[in-house]
Amino acid sequence: MLRHEFRPGRAVAGLAMLGLAGGYAADAAGAWEVPWTFFLPAFLGGLWLAATATWAAYMLRRRRDARKASAEKTAAPASTSGSHAIK
Repeated sequence: MLRHEFRPGRAVAGLAMLGLAGGYAADAAGAWEVPWTFFLPAFLGGLWLAATATWAAYMLRRRRDARKASAEKTAAPASTSGSHAIK
């Protein structure tokens, strides 16, 4: 059994930030000459990919939960009047 559910958006965001950190480190060490304007689109692109992955995972989880709930509801509810008392 899993301890927690997988969050792909967080994984994508983490990988994007690690890539940016590596780029900044390489630029600071002088191993890679890149203008600072490169990092802003890379940052925003990483955030956009993370948001897209989060949205896709949410939609898949929502669809899976809806299918599971509809398969479990085979009997009629105890009361349809809104009251908890069974008449």
